[in-house]
Amino acid sequence: MTPQDTRQYAPATERNREAILEILLQVLPESGTILEIASGTGEHAVFFASRLSPRQWLPTDANLELRASISAWTEHNACDNVYPPLELDVREPVWAVEQGEVTQWLDREPIVAIVNINMIHISPWSACLGLMAGAGRILKAGGILYLYGPFKQGGEHTAASNAAFDEYLHAQNQEWGVRNLDDVVVAARAEHFILKQIYQMPANNLSVVFERSANE
Repeated sequence: MTPQDTRQYAPATERNREAILEILLQVLPESGTILEIASGTGEHAVFFASRLSPRQWLPTDANLELRASISAWTEHNACDNVYPPLELDVREPVWAVEQGEVTQWLDREPIVAIVNINMIHISPWSACLGLMAGAGRILKAGGILYLYGPFKQGGEHTAASNAAFDEYLHAQNQEWGVRNLDDVVVAARAEHFILKQIYQMPANNLSVVFERSANE
């Protein structure tokens, strides 16, 4: 089987990538490495990386098959600013990017931002807490944490479609569900992140941008 055969496809990627890119171009630092958590198929990685150069893109995923898909997409698109995908579970107390050879990759282009798209509602709440903890360890003051997905606001769903999606998620796994943005902000604040901006996105999603404060 060739690498190209391992490419996977997520239909939502093509629907949201242009809108997300528009926000990333506004909020990301102009250089450095962007760490993507839960990269999935890799379609976002190659789309964004090719348009965000000279920034470097570092994709990760806990799933072996998805990491193979990321590699295949990277090769197919001949992306020269995408690192090989890393295995990473946000709930681990030390992430792969904090260890060994990986840190040597990042000496010249350190991680300046973390991007996480459509993860925290299809994972346990512990994954959101792990994401915040890891981001707090890795990002220096001024570093950007970008989240995208559906959120409740003030404890309420913002659209009937999001309420129905939340019910669907709970039926799949009781630990999944559309998160209340207020809870996410509190979790971020505990790791020294301040809420910088909320952007309304298509299909009742939000882009939520945090910035690492100087307070330790």
